[in-house]
Amino acid sequence: MKINTTLLIVICLLVTLFKIHAQENKDSIIEQHKITALIADYAKAREAKDSLLLKSILTDDIDQLVSSGVWRKNIEASMKGMLKSSTTNPGTRTLTVDNVRLLSSENAIVDAKYQIENSDGTFRKMWSTFIVVKREKNWKIAAIRNMLPAKP
Repeated sequence: MKINTTLLIVICLLVTLFKIHAQENKDSIIEQHKITALIADYAKAREAKDSLLLKSILTDDIDQLVSSGVWRKNIEASMKGMLKSSTTNPGTRTLTVDNVRLLSSENAIVDAKYQIENSDGTFRKMWSTFIVVKREKNWKIAAIRNMLPAKP
């Protein structure tokens, strides 16, 4: 009788742990989709030079390091630089999320392939890393790091 009770307790614990783990995975997948949509909104805002959308998805204290080595600190400097760059460096920008790493329920690191198709048909291929944070139930971009891969 004692073995059956112990076995029943172990089975109940395993089922409970499985349900908790399954719910955490479901929540994680949902958050990853929301974060991927955030990066798509960023690309859309950059392409359309949509300052209202851009402002709504960036934190006030955002900072950005661009591939030329220039730092943009705060939302005003970042937005000004982003919109100027989109104008002076025309081309079709494509951001493809490669990985979302949830650090907590309110912080994540996003790695993305960043490609600009120039008007002459050539491509500029880079990487972007985004630090995203959850503010009032919405994901926002807190930092961006762009880089050109080094030649081997």
